[in-house]
Amino acid sequence: MFEEQLKKAIQDEYQSYYWYKSMLELTKDPTWRSYLERMITDQKCHYEMFQQLYYMLTEKYVQKLTKKPPCKDFKACVKEALGKELEATDLYKEMFLNVPIEQGQYPLFIAMQDGMEHAIRFSTIYNAL
Repeated sequence: MFEEQLKKAIQDEYQSYYWYKSMLELTKDPTWRSYLERMITDQKCHYEMFQQLYYMLTEKYVQKLTKKPPCKDFKACVKEALGKELEATDLYKEMFLNVPIEQGQYPLFIAMQDGMEHAIRFSTIYNAL
């Protein structure tokens, strides 16, 4: 169960990284760009930490990840991303409570906290559009 949740988290972080990069191309607002750049960096970090955790548990990495189609409508993508970040926060909270090794607590805690921050940033963007 935990390993399947972790695989999903890895896939989601991978997709979000590329999807947020496509969103970055749709805005010239310096504040929104700085928010997205921060979130892109965070998504890459989460992906790497989760891959490392998966390797610690299974001695292999999650392969054959898929990208989401690029964002075409900035406001619609911001709204969807807000929902996805809130879902991820719930998933990471559940995973944190069930992590089978102590080393897994740190990446899950960081991703959970960042997800809440990302939701606030997306909410701010959405409400300003």
